[in-house]
Amino acid sequence: MGKQKKSQISAASASEGQNLRFCDQPDCLAEGPYPAPRSREDLRQYYWFCLDHVRAYNRAWNFYAGMSEAEVEALDRDDTVWQRPTWPLGGHGAPLQSPYKYKIRDTFDFFEGEKASKPAGKVEPETEEAKAFRVLEMTPPTTPKKIKARYKALVKRHHPDAHGGSKTCEDRLKEINLAYQTLMNAHCL
Repeated sequence: MGKQKKSQISAASASEGQNLRFCDQPDCLAEGPYPAPRSREDLRQYYWFCLDHVRAYNRAWNFYAGMSEAEVEALDRDDTVWQRPTWPLGGHGAPLQSPYKYKIRDTFDFFEGEKASKPAGKVEPETEEAKAFRVLEMTPPTTPKKIKARYKALVKRHHPDAHGGSKTCEDRLKEINLAYQTLMNAHCL
């Protein structure tokens, strides 16, 4: 009887130019403007309910109903990558890149054990900062105050005027000045 009455009402509203959608709940004659998915497999097919019935439907809706625990977990894992395919780093059959492709400054020696496994014939170039520490005979970490104190001591020791205008002392002083500027730029910025 409810379907017959709905069809009579919809025929009357169609003749008036209105396009009414009725609630899909049996024996409900209210307008059904609120969509609700029919199943989790096809979320684009809808039931159309009135406000009261869509609220009841939403309270009772369980997306995971009928799924095993393993299926729920697999679905959740798939959702973390937006249902896109994934593969390990260097995937698609490509070989993994060498971990030493990029030079990393390891201040805290996290990768100390890996340093021993590096190929013996391969020597990595020294960075400007490491060279500056070597010239000033210092080791990191340090402060600008310590760098300045070390610089002053080395300038006094290697100044050409203290050695009768020695060319080697002059070259050494140039190295010390450059190292000092490098470290101060790196530590004071």
